[in-house]
Amino acid sequence: MKKNPIIPFALIAVLGILAMIILSVVGLNEQERIATGGDGEGETTEADPEALIQSCIGCHGGDLEGGSGPSLNDVHERLSVEEIESMIINGSENGNMPGGLVTNEEAAVLAEWLAEGQE
Repeated sequence: MKKNPIIPFALIAVLGILAMIILSVVGLNEQERIATGGDGEGETTEADPEALIQSCIGCHGGDLEGGSGPSLNDVHERLSVEEIESMIINGSENGNMPGGLVTNEEAAVLAEWLAEGQE
């Protein structure tokens, strides 16, 4: 008797479908964890603005001299600490600056650092 050649393909398909289901469930759990804003491990805020600024350099350039976003080197001359913090948290009204890239606590640290002229 010949072996059925479809059985290995059927087993691979079943294993693939099971893998997709398992990964989907894991992904949904991760999505919920990210949406709630924590991982339950008592995450602490990074107080070093030099490390936090990494989320800004994609648009504002490596030295914050401007790129697709405006220069942040003189932002303290244009905006107050509260305005800078609000911009970081909420984004800009025209939508060019997205909000929520860092937590509110990190936004406060960045705003203070930017308002001091990055010294």
